[in-house]
Amino acid sequence: MPVANRPTRRTATPAAPSATRRPRTAPVAACLAVLLAAAAGCAPQDDGGSGSSKSSAAPPAAAACTKGKLATQVPGKLTVGTDKPAYAPWFQDDDPSNGKGFESAVAYALAERLGYDRADVAWQTVPFNTAVAPGAKKFDVDLNQVSVSDERRRAVDFSSGYYDVRQAVIALKDSPAAKARSAADLKHVKLGAQLGTTSLDVVNDVIKPDERPAVFQKNDYAKTALKNRQVEAIVVDLPTAFYITSAEVTDARVVGQFEAGGGKPEQFGFVLDKGSRLTSCVSGAVDSLRKDGTLARLEKKWLSEAVDAPVLK
Repeated sequence: MPVANRPTRRTATPAAPSATRRPRTAPVAACLAVLLAAAAGCAPQDDGGSGSSKSSAAPPAAAACTKGKLATQVPGKLTVGTDKPAYAPWFQDDDPSNGKGFESAVAYALAERLGYDRADVAWQTVPFNTAVAPGAKKFDVDLNQVSVSDERRRAVDFSSGYYDVRQAVIALKDSPAAKARSAADLKHVKLGAQLGTTSLDVVNDVIKPDERPAVFQKNDYAKTALKNRQVEAIVVDLPTAFYITSAEVTDARVVGQFEAGGGKPEQFGFVLDKGSRLTSCVSGAVDSLRKDGTLARLEKKWLSEAVDAPVLK
């Protein structure tokens, strides 16, 4: 069952009038500037989403996205929610506050980008379903492997995506498939995947196995087939692979992951209250963490290396 969905865990500023304009036109220019500024203030704001999406509205001024300006639940504090237990590799030792694990590290990186010290971050236990349900929130942001979706957007706000969900291969530890280090190494493997998923697309379009893959109606069926050795390996999304190998089929391992393909990827985003005044600032901070490579470095440290999930090419 995918981690991301499991129930208990998922315009530029108008330029100032030119100094070289003649004095008699200044009032007109000033009126135009006021009108343009008003129009920009009424423009629809982007409520987050894909890290690669572009907003048609101007991002908030940097000064408005600082510790002293943000309207957080507790002034001077950033309250971050997540579920309990907090599973590895997203968190470590069931302790979100220790900064270990991908999502814990991302939360502290976000806080720092917004001007909050580590001591200014307050963690709160929030069940997955509560985080994405309609209604006022007691947290500023929540992260819990929650996939951004249009359905969920009707109830909550999302930041830009902080993690692009990838596809991964799982095999039993004693299987020859567990030694694969590339897509080519999997061509002779009996593979399985769920019908109608990007996982099956990866099997057919990236691995291109010699033998027709087994196709299942549900990932649960694919998991059972793997346990019963009816298939040698299955392809699922990486969060699901983490969960299966850590909690359901513990004698299996994540062989590796595939680079994100074309099109719009599935993403995890920070959850915020619907209409939150923090959304644009949080999205801006996430975008900057993606742009400067921080998210990639944290992903490599806490996901790819921590669970031995190398990229299969």
